[in-house]
Amino acid sequence: MIMNRTIKVAVGLSGGVDSAVAAALLQEQGYEVTGVFLLCYRGPGCRTDEDRKEALDVALKLEIPFEVLDFRKEYQEKVLEYFKAEYEAGRTPNPDVVCNREIKFGLFYEWVLKKEFDYVATGHYACVRSTQDTRFELLIPKEKRKDQTYFLYQLREEQLRHILFPIGGMTKDEVRHKAKELKLPVAKKPDSQGICFVGEVGVKQFLQRMGVKEKRGEVANVSGKVVGEHKGVWFYTIGQRHGFEVKNVSPQTKPLYIFKKDLKKNILVVGTREACMRREFEVGEVYLRHETRSTIQDLSNVKVRIRHGGQLILAKIVIRDSRLMVQLAKPVFGVAPGQSVVFYNREICLGGGVISA
Repeated sequence: MIMNRTIKVAVGLSGGVDSAVAAALLQEQGYEVTGVFLLCYRGPGCRTDEDRKEALDVALKLEIPFEVLDFRKEYQEKVLEYFKAEYEAGRTPNPDVVCNREIKFGLFYEWVLKKEFDYVATGHYACVRSTQDTRFELLIPKEKRKDQTYFLYQLREEQLRHILFPIGGMTKDEVRHKAKELKLPVAKKPDSQGICFVGEVGVKQFLQRMGVKEKRGEVANVSGKVVGEHKGVWFYTIGQRHGFEVKNVSPQTKPLYIFKKDLKKNILVVGTREACMRREFEVGEVYLRHETRSTIQDLSNVKVRIRHGGQLILAKIVIRDSRLMVQLAKPVFGVAPGQSVVFYNREICLGGGVISA
């Protein structure tokens, strides 16, 4: 599509193949593209410097302007401190949701509009659709395995008007093929895995670097019997199987998973996988995009996702004693307070909330 007027787009170049192809596609379509690398964190086990260089290499290959925005201070305050505080409070945080809200589609988005770009674009696997009545919806992408709408559910309609997801209509294989076809320098770069700032050290070590101390406590089974020892309940998450000691285990003993965390008593409660299955949980901090025209009462039958990459599950959302409850059509494993639950109507992402209990 060739534009009558040059439309300016700032593309978040992460140093990965997805954002590189996103920038290349926009350039092919006639947009005036600027690549922007967001400097958010530099620490042990993090590839910030390598990613920055690879993002620059992509910009040079495409012959587009390149800028670096230093958000390290804001990232520390808005993402890392939140991450630490949530674990200390006994919850399992979702830093990708917060990073998207506060950094990529917060500070970066504001910078884009201030610099008078028309759009901000990223390499997320998601789609934006405008409706006949000029509303904007967030949709599940073509590549279902890579669907990132779970992390983007808090995007507002006024933001969606200025956001492009160029690879939302492609599969991962198609993205890789396009990168090779264009001879992009990151065409063979592996996908990133896990939480970027944690790197290879693991959550426990990262939290210890942030000042969270070990505090040994008891591991008990669902009957209350002490069966082992742990190093501090804040280092663990619901559904976790490793990282704590269980004594007198026989070959016939079923694997034990964290079922509950008692923060006040510093006790981990463990049970079998079956004991960790749930069909109902409470949700707080609910956000529904108003352009979906959905209310809580409309969500009697929706599909929900409780983790990135998790399956969509049919559910009912009800209000009981002023509490918002999600009732699942089938039990799921490892429902962790602090994680997000995201609501869907067919391919439309309606919004979501935070699991509170």
